[in-house]
Amino acid sequence: MTTAPAGAPQRRTPTPRLTGGPGRPGRRPATARSRANRAGLAFVSPTFLVVLVVVVLPIAWTVLLAFQDAKLVDIQGMGLFGNWSLDNFGDVFASAGFWSSLKTTFIYTAGSTAGSVLLGLVAALALRKPFRGRGLLRAAMLLPYVAPVVAVAFVWEVALSPQYGVVNDWGRRLFGWDDPIAFLSTREYEVSFLGAHFDIPLALLTVIAFECWRYFPFAFLFILARLQAVPAVLEEAATVDGATPLQRFRHILLPQLMPVIALLCVLRFIMTFNKFDDVYLLTGGGAGTDVAAVRVYDFLTARYDVGAAAAQALVLAASLMILLGFYFKFFGNKVQEEA
Repeated sequence: MTTAPAGAPQRRTPTPRLTGGPGRPGRRPATARSRANRAGLAFVSPTFLVVLVVVVLPIAWTVLLAFQDAKLVDIQGMGLFGNWSLDNFGDVFASAGFWSSLKTTFIYTAGSTAGSVLLGLVAALALRKPFRGRGLLRAAMLLPYVAPVVAVAFVWEVALSPQYGVVNDWGRRLFGWDDPIAFLSTREYEVSFLGAHFDIPLALLTVIAFECWRYFPFAFLFILARLQAVPAVLEEAATVDGATPLQRFRHILLPQLMPVIALLCVLRFIMTFNKFDDVYLLTGGGAGTDVAAVRVYDFLTARYDVGAAAAQALVLAASLMILLGFYFKFFGNKVQEEA
């Protein structure tokens, strides 16, 4: 090996550079963070495409139809952009029964939400302590929720029938009813209580009762899971101090359950506000049960007015957003503090 003479300039060995192939500049290897980002995008992309096709595009198409004069026979030849106007919203607000339908929707939603959550709370408290057959009874509690809505609606129609329903038969035998009651087709029913006579919306109350019965297992599962997480030492200490069962529920269990109950109220309110199938299967929207979702269906199928139906659907969505905004403004911080 030869060495350079003393005093001669040293020659530096060139540093090899990364090349991506002939004629391409060098690239730095991908970092772990960039590889993780690409993997995350690859996993999220199918879900994003499904949401885009199933949720985003139908909503955008509904918004476009709400501002156009769109009839069902003209829907195939329509473009994305036509003659935009607010006539559909004017027709919806001026149509007969719109405001009463919105009021009925609020009553139906509030009653069904409160009733289902209350029944779920009672069932969870009743089945909290161990006893023989508790597992079987807990499984049976889920039957109204998992059964097909068509099947359970048919069972209720048969049971409440004024001709051959078992409810009217029991009423005549046990309570001495003179005439059978048409629960699903009576708009107003006069009742007497302590000498006072007043009318009740019988069909609407029947539909609310059906909704409470069908969806209380949803609240039952959430509340029961939270009850199982409450430390037993809290109740034991309160029992030693002489607290009654009502006091233990009010001061120990209820504060623990309030965040779950608040979440259930929000979820059930959203689900019930847009409910269509239960009401339509039981009454078809008649006898004072004409909720907003049924009116949207009637605008679409009876009048063939796609634009007006889309406009009413947007009004329904806007009403729900306003109500949820009030809820989160006045109760959201309180629930977070209690949690």
